[in-house]
Amino acid sequence: MCEVRQIGLVALGNFRRWRRNPRIFLVFCLGFVVCFLLSDKVLTFAGEHDTILQIMEPFIWTFGDANSILVLSLLLMLLFADMPNLGNEVPFYLVRINRKIWILGQAVYLVGATFLFVSFTFLSTCMLAGNRSYTANLWSETAAILGYSGIGSKIAVPAFVKVLELSFPYRCTLHIYGLMLGYALLMSSLILYLNLWNKKMGMVGGMIFSGFGFLLNPQFISNLLHLPKEQMRLAHIAFGWLSPLNHATYYMHNFGYDNLPKLWVSYLFFISGSLLFLGLSLKKIKTYSFEFTGTRK
Repeated sequence: MCEVRQIGLVALGNFRRWRRNPRIFLVFCLGFVVCFLLSDKVLTFAGEHDTILQIMEPFIWTFGDANSILVLSLLLMLLFADMPNLGNEVPFYLVRINRKIWILGQAVYLVGATFLFVSFTFLSTCMLAGNRSYTANLWSETAAILGYSGIGSKIAVPAFVKVLELSFPYRCTLHIYGLMLGYALLMSSLILYLNLWNKKMGMVGGMIFSGFGFLLNPQFISNLLHLPKEQMRLAHIAFGWLSPLNHATYYMHNFGYDNLPKLWVSYLFFISGSLLFLGLSLKKIKTYSFEFTGTRK
């Protein structure tokens, strides 16, 4: 119990650094702006057609898309750019605890901060829906028009018919939230591990991780290589399995009639990847060279 308390205190110490930190303030402000800009198409469409929304639909149609998740991941890179945090309190922690407990505290902070940021984006999109929304677990008239008329694809809103027919808003929201959280945890644990090697490697690794997902977007490859329909179908399946970003995209999953990964496969992928990098971080911390302000000559 003493070690658990120490891990919690290390994580809490990292959260205390958020006070009056302009970088944290900037990340959450940009997060709200991103939610506003990305959900504006859905809200504008509902306003122009005088229809209402299920309160979670702005979140579903905004972050059910790979490009939106990619934008959010860039903000997470900014949030975790300084991991592991080496504040003035760290030398005092290390006198009283060992390196293993300290890095586990960093991991708890990483999970908690990611959860808070993803929750913030969810609440922001729900708030933006405003009084033009309801809470019943039923798809709205707006969703039906966007999905069945094909207008959604024209205005880049991922209102797919298979999502409407095979799920309900609450269940869909839960999975999109979980997939976003899993993707964010995998990327942030990668950043933590690479920063233990070199402070500059984390951001580079995060950019490569995000860029890899973007390049394996089926639509991007199709436009680039002008693939025929049959090859496009095969690429769609292959990239659905290979790309972490596609694993985080709800409609890029098997709903019973294709060969894309099932939802539990993606959850297992994110959990396994995050635990792998956290395990590697525990191993690397044994040889990590701490450098604090004033120690460089």
